[in-house]
Amino acid sequence: MSRTAEFGAAIARSRAGVALRRPANWIQLAKFCVVGASGYVVNLGVYALLVKVADVHFLGAAVCSFLVAVTNNYAWNRLWTFRGQRGHVAYQGMRFLVVSVFGLGLNLAFLGAFVALGAGKIPAQAVAIALVMPVNFVLNKLWSFRR
Repeated sequence: MSRTAEFGAAIARSRAGVALRRPANWIQLAKFCVVGASGYVVNLGVYALLVKVADVHFLGAAVCSFLVAVTNNYAWNRLWTFRGQRGHVAYQGMRFLVVSVFGLGLNLAFLGAFVALGAGKIPAQAVAIALVMPVNFVLNKLWSFRR
């Protein structure tokens, strides 16, 4: 490893270490998880209704339920989780949407793979949502709600 790479790795470890020792970051993560749990319920509820009741294709249902859940999550994250990091509503909203669309892509990849492997559509979506949540938190914390 080059000296530059070693230096960069040391800085990253140092910044991560400092961030992990800040109680405010853990509180913020807990709030994000609460919001995420509400979004999870909204997402899975809308998804189940669309798949079971409206007979919508599972990937189309995932996109529709994502749109409803992402609206819920943005509002609560802006108002509660990242309250002290509020910037312009449209600017943060666009960054949040970019992160969320990236998360949706990951979600659809996991969902499609799980269904192809024989998992039920609703359990597959439940696991896919949970797998994407940590990525969403980090990207939203470092970019969407950064001032």
